[in-house]
Amino acid sequence: MKKDLKNFKILLGVILTMVFVSIDYFEKTDQVKEVSGSAIESGMENSVMSTKKIALTFDDGPHPTYTPMLLDGLKERGIHATFFLLGQSAQNYPDLVRRMQEEGHLIGNHTFYHTDLKNADVVLLNREVVKTNEVIEKITGETPQYIRPPFGSCDDNLEEMTGMIVVMWTVDPLDWCCEDAASIVRRVEENAQDNAIILMHDSYKSSVMAALTVVDELQKQGYEFVTVDEILFE
Repeated sequence: MKKDLKNFKILLGVILTMVFVSIDYFEKTDQVKEVSGSAIESGMENSVMSTKKIALTFDDGPHPTYTPMLLDGLKERGIHATFFLLGQSAQNYPDLVRRMQEEGHLIGNHTFYHTDLKNADVVLLNREVVKTNEVIEKITGETPQYIRPPFGSCDDNLEEMTGMIVVMWTVDPLDWCCEDAASIVRRVEENAQDNAIILMHDSYKSSVMAALTVVDELQKQGYEFVTVDEILFE
């Protein structure tokens, strides 16, 4: 009888030990699942945020005073932008064009004299587009592939006639007619969205100040700044 009771106590102890071990195992498993689930959700959130791309573009440069200020700010932030250059300005300030290329920015064509390309014939395109490409190629060793027509004005066959890719914009803060940097920033932020292309100019101090603030603010919102080719061909 005493032996049976002893055996019963031993068996009961084994069973209780197994129960406690099982409970502890499942509790730890649930904790691991919870942590893993949180990590996955966090990873997904970070992934979603990192997919928001936006492009800063600058027309009418390079400017001898404000373009260096802008390049300094972009370099400090590790940001690449797209510059649509006037051939005349590029010819006058080749060192700035060379710096743009060396620091990883994309360089495009904005005609030689900021000329309206609507109804442009071969003669006009040679003077404005081809000549600008030649100037930029001489400085950088590369021929621009992208063109932004001044005023956004051109014929539907401009790409066919030039062999270049026309790049317009989706956000225009009208920085060229506003010296209030805060207002420019506000207009950009109000219209910013994934894959947006922002039109600005590097020939005004207020524009440069606004552009750098835009970078700081939109980065906080999860935007990644890229050159326009990454927007057009993602």
